[in-house]
Amino acid sequence: MIFTVEYTVIGDVIGSRDVADREHLHQVLASALREVNQTRSPLRALRITVGDEFQGSFGDLTQAMAAVLDVRVAMLPDYDIRHGIGWGEVSTIDAADGIEDGPGWWTAREAIVEAESLAAVPATGSVRTRFVGPSASVVNAALNCRDHLVGSMSAASLRILAGLRDGLSQRTLAEELGISASAVSQRVRRDGIGVIVLGERSQS
Repeated sequence: MIFTVEYTVIGDVIGSRDVADREHLHQVLASALREVNQTRSPLRALRITVGDEFQGSFGDLTQAMAAVLDVRVAMLPDYDIRHGIGWGEVSTIDAADGIEDGPGWWTAREAIVEAESLAAVPATGSVRTRFVGPSASVVNAALNCRDHLVGSMSAASLRILAGLRDGLSQRTLAEELGISASAVSQRVRRDGIGVIVLGERSQS
């Protein structure tokens, strides 16, 4: 059996049982995952496993962190996503049926359970992402801040965040949204959009 060390991701849709149109939810989620698989470089493509849960893996933490943000921003504001990022060895037990095992998946499961537990406490209710692996305290401090900022954004600010992460200019985004360039600039400063974009660029 061959093991590889990977950054694993498990995600699920928060409150999906209360969604009336589950078929639409599935379509939106599947579309978001396809987009991430095309723009990022997963070792194991993000794929829906059962119900509203999905998983995949990446070769480095930067890509994993960017990918989970991609999915969350794509789904908001209609749906919110919880993610666990793990680290460790992963093996394929049955390639035909896509059955995988190993500490990489166990730590991702541990991470998403931690994220759910923290979100249930008012003081840490904005937590949506957790990492279990090397330097976890530092990584989670950054994720906590990012989760809080993203969770506080309006639909317009989320669109600006997505656009800037895709390389669009503030002027182009202003034209798309039908607002002034200064209004976009204000949102970038006020909502912490610039901080998130800067953080990602500094990692690349």
